[in-house]
Amino acid sequence: MSDEQTGKTPNTSEPKAATGSGRRIVASTHLVSERAAELSEFEFGLIIAGHAFNRWMVRCMSAAGYPDLNPMDVIILHTVNNKARDKKLADICFVLNVEDTHVVNYALKRLEERGLVIRTKKGKEVFFLATDAGRDACMRYRAVREECLIEACVAMGIDLKAVGALSGQLRALSGLYGQGARAASVLYE
Repeated sequence: MSDEQTGKTPNTSEPKAATGSGRRIVASTHLVSERAAELSEFEFGLIIAGHAFNRWMVRCMSAAGYPDLNPMDVIILHTVNNKARDKKLADICFVLNVEDTHVVNYALKRLEERGLVIRTKKGKEVFFLATDAGRDACMRYRAVREECLIEACVAMGIDLKAVGALSGQLRALSGLYGQGARAASVLYE
């Protein structure tokens, strides 16, 4: 079988690129699978996008008037504010697919200290709800997002329906990565 048929570049074990440049953009070429080189490209893109998104959230919230929040704080505030219903710690962790409840609990404490969420008890259960200031912070974030992000997407002609379809694929892939993480955790028990 020729190198062209196997997808390998001559004299290497790296698969050929699927795009016109002849080179893949991969963070860890040693992880590239001949059966799924695109997955390595996806992982690198996800790393870069994740860092860019975290930076965006912090700067957007800073422009909204809250410069001292980190990405997890911002995510938790939006999650608590969603649908204006109180939420339990376990529910927040479940929705965000966060295993470490201590990380979420610490973010909730930081948001409480800033007056953005409140903690209430109903029987033995503890619930969290966005305060008026927390809801206002989310609306100010939304306004900055409209001005800085949405207008740019529209101006660039980005197909937002395709972005919506991509979000479904990301959720499906997150399920696969979660399943892989569970499988990997039992390999060396």
